[in-house]
Amino acid sequence: MAKLTLSTPRLQLTDLSVGYGSRVVMEKINAEACAGELICVTGRNGAGKTTLLKTIAGFLRPLAGEVTLNGEAVAGIPPKRLSRLVGVVLTTRTAAPDMTVREVVSLGRQPYTGFFGKLSVQDRAVVDCALDAMGIAALASRRMSMISDGERQKAFIAKALAQQTPVLLLDEPTAFLDYDSRVGLMNLLHRLAHDEGKLVVFSSHDLPLAQGVADRMWKWG
Repeated sequence: MAKLTLSTPRLQLTDLSVGYGSRVVMEKINAEACAGELICVTGRNGAGKTTLLKTIAGFLRPLAGEVTLNGEAVAGIPPKRLSRLVGVVLTTRTAAPDMTVREVVSLGRQPYTGFFGKLSVQDRAVVDCALDAMGIAALASRRMSMISDGERQKAFIAKALAQQTPVLLLDEPTAFLDYDSRVGLMNLLHRLAHDEGKLVVFSSHDLPLAQGVADRMWKWG
């Protein structure tokens, strides 16, 4: 079976039902997306957008149907390899409040650093690029407990960028950001998809902004 590579991500949802336990929140989903696409998931509150993204990411198992990357079931991909394929930013995140912004972003390199987690010169350069991309390099030494909600949001997105995965999933990534930062982030996601060939899927309630950059909209509920 073909393995996903940096240049060929292809996501397919086949007769997919998602939810928790026996509770189905979305069902009979059929969709696909490929490298170089920016996809926006929309729908009313409680429609299951977060649950869908968690299932695509492999955090939840499908209740029915399948999620595949290049024909390989996400549910069967070992976690270590999956962490090099799919980067995720969820609305619920955990990080020790006494960690610095740089330390949090550096966590994105864990799939590559080995057991001891020691960063190489190249790893540190990737972290620097991610901090710069999100405009938070000046906050690198600040504790997470000492920055704003919007700045924390940028730090977690930078962590996902530092992971350097071909697929990027983001749940409400513009939450807590001011208008200029939302526009900047949408433009960044557009560049990641169109210039770097990543497959980017994000959920959003900010439809006017999302429609201005997304290649396609997946709407449920």
